[in-house]
Amino acid sequence: MKFNILVSEGPYTHQASDTAFEFAKAAMAAGHDILRVFFYHDGVYNSTSLTTPPVDDRNVVKRWTELADEHGTDLVVCVAAGQRRGMLNAAEAKRHGKSADNVDHRFRVAGVGQFVEGAIIADRTIVFGD
Repeated sequence: MKFNILVSEGPYTHQASDTAFEFAKAAMAAGHDILRVFFYHDGVYNSTSLTTPPVDDRNVVKRWTELADEHGTDLVVCVAAGQRRGMLNAAEAKRHGKSADNVDHRFRVAGVGQFVEGAIIADRTIVFGD
């Protein structure tokens, strides 16, 4: 089965990101495919390259990037939600005349059409967060 996942909550304010990650990991361990994880609304904060949690805390961003590195999982940050929250990759930062970017390079920035495409292609779409 192919899953399309939407995460709409930030990494340290709600359980949604942790639950989505654990679901994705368990689904892949059971032989299912995670077609795409789309980060929307405050979920875009899951992509920040600047997060540095204390050593005794979980590193949510690192979890997602390790998943992408290990399984080739497509991690997509909503461009509009990211711009509203100051989450920019290098291309968007340059386009808007900003001096820095902060989206980890293993996440790609794209429009909500990527989520819709995933919903069409996947067998199931699961939403984590409000």
